[in-house]
Amino acid sequence: MPYEVRHGDYLISDDPDRLDLDAIQAYLSNESYWAQGVSREVVERSLQHSLCVGVYTADGTQVGLVRVVTDFATFAWLCDVYVLEPHRKQGLSKIAIRAVMDHPRLQTLRRFSLATRDAHGLYAQFGFTPVAKPESQMEKRRSATKPPPPAAP
Repeated sequence: MPYEVRHGDYLISDDPDRLDLDAIQAYLSNESYWAQGVSREVVERSLQHSLCVGVYTADGTQVGLVRVVTDFATFAWLCDVYVLEPHRKQGLSKIAIRAVMDHPRLQTLRRFSLATRDAHGLYAQFGFTPVAKPESQMEKRRSATKPPPPAAP
């Protein structure tokens, strides 16, 4: 049974069958600052291996997304958060993030992490703060153009 929340005429749902891969890839590749040029194949794989909460109009059109990369036990990375411009300023990003924070499958998590260039105020409303010990955090960046290794037989 999908986890769903209503907000006026909008539906926020974790049902993977509702996700519109083409709409998501178009936004991420063309509109986002963090995933410019990302391929459809990479977006598809990322959705398959994440908990995704979509935002939908009454007619089922997808207008937003929150993707959560998680082990469903202790850790989650919040990413690919967006609401299309014509649907902003209606509280949809807050409702979608609240749905993620309240999601039954994520209640044992000890840490949620995220990166943002410009939405610190939004995330602060949900208890996110700057990294307490940045000296303990590390990352390795690679070019996104490197092809994935072949699948195991």
